[in-house]
Amino acid sequence: MAPGSNHPTASRHVAVIGAGAAGLVAARELRREGHSVVVLERGSQIGGVWAYTSQVEPDPLSLDPARPVVHSSLYKSLRTNIPRECMGFTDFPFATRPHDGSRDPRRHPGHSEVLAYLRDFAKEFDIEEMIRFETEVVRAEPVADEENIGKWIVESRSSDAVSDEIYDAVVVCNGHYTEPRHALVSGIDSWPGKQIHSHNYRVPDPFKDQVVIVIGSSASGVDICRDIAKVAKEVHVSSRSTSLETYEKLPGYDNLWLHPTIETAREDGSVVFKNGKTVYADTIMHCTGYKYYFPFLDTKGEMTVDDNRVGPLYKHVFPPALAPGLSFIGLPWQITPFPMFELQSKWVAAVLSGRVSLPSQDEMMEDTKAFYDKLEASGIPKRYTHLMPDDSQFEYDNWLADQCDYPRIEKWREEMFYIGFKRIYAQSATYRDNWDDDHLIVEAYNDFVKFMSSYPELLPMLKT
Repeated sequence: MAPGSNHPTASRHVAVIGAGAAGLVAARELRREGHSVVVLERGSQIGGVWAYTSQVEPDPLSLDPARPVVHSSLYKSLRTNIPRECMGFTDFPFATRPHDGSRDPRRHPGHSEVLAYLRDFAKEFDIEEMIRFETEVVRAEPVADEENIGKWIVESRSSDAVSDEIYDAVVVCNGHYTEPRHALVSGIDSWPGKQIHSHNYRVPDPFKDQVVIVIGSSASGVDICRDIAKVAKEVHVSSRSTSLETYEKLPGYDNLWLHPTIETAREDGSVVFKNGKTVYADTIMHCTGYKYYFPFLDTKGEMTVDDNRVGPLYKHVFPPALAPGLSFIGLPWQITPFPMFELQSKWVAAVLSGRVSLPSQDEMMEDTKAFYDKLEASGIPKRYTHLMPDDSQFEYDNWLADQCDYPRIEKWREEMFYIGFKRIYAQSATYRDNWDDDHLIVEAYNDFVKFMSSYPELLPMLKT
């Protein structure tokens, strides 16, 4: 069935797992399409990873499977690495409000402003009435009996009850910044120092006067190494993206050095880098990313997580053998997240209603296999399956938009993203406060004015 078809649509009973940004917009789009929606959220508030807490896990590396899990990985100083105009949902601008002291007006605001934006979004669209808070999903699997073929059973647990419910579909929006990945370091088992994953980093104070090694130089590594450098004796950043000879002091800091990867860690407390330099360190900080993790999901062998590839998935959303009853929102990374979540959600909602049709199972598998073969031929490891560098994220977004007969991503949003990422690498210490895309800001805010009749409280203050 073609996008935009006038064919009568069906209403499904849908479980959305998680009330972060992906779960909120999925709930909105599903209800807009006429579905009955229940959002199951194990926390006490919306926001997912954007709901900051000073609480950390007792196991600083988060290796213990029995540990009490803290969902958020935010550190106190975190600010967005994407401009707010670029980051927001397409029809609910993340615009700068008149500054009254209660909100963060910066273009790259802190995490509390993102949470406030998500709360505004949830309030505007009455999303909280669909959410069951403090309700953890412990099992989701296809129904076995023939009477309910194609449906899903979802077992959830709250403080006072365990319940099994039948749904027509399950949309997984549980995020992927909670289960840490760790660097493999030769000799680390006999190294006497402390280790921590960035998932459990909040403030720099515990590292005062220490020598700290930060493994990883992506967004969190860049932020955290500079945060710690304010109080530490020395900070040494280990990056696999640098040459083996690299040994340089980072501009603006007398105590911050860049190295290649670690050669080995030793019993005497020393750490040897592949550039030959030796450092006696107190702590190693793993800023090494996260794993996709779905402990509640039983797909009867129809899909797996293999070297951080969630698959097989058609277009990163539907497992062909279980579509459309199971879908995932928000797996791609290094992207402009909220607009992509929105477009994925529109597609899922339209497919579930029958307004848009998926290809056959065989055709979806063939397309997915071709994608995996292309990655392999290019020498791209499985763990980068859901990475969307260069133009691929916007090509993907526009494909989704076309499926749903929805406007494509704005050109100003694409350009703002590209310029912003260039600034991250060219001026990593100052990119959030120094920019050169004023013409795009004006385009964005002119575009936002179109929505003022629906959302007058978000009437933006144009920047000049």
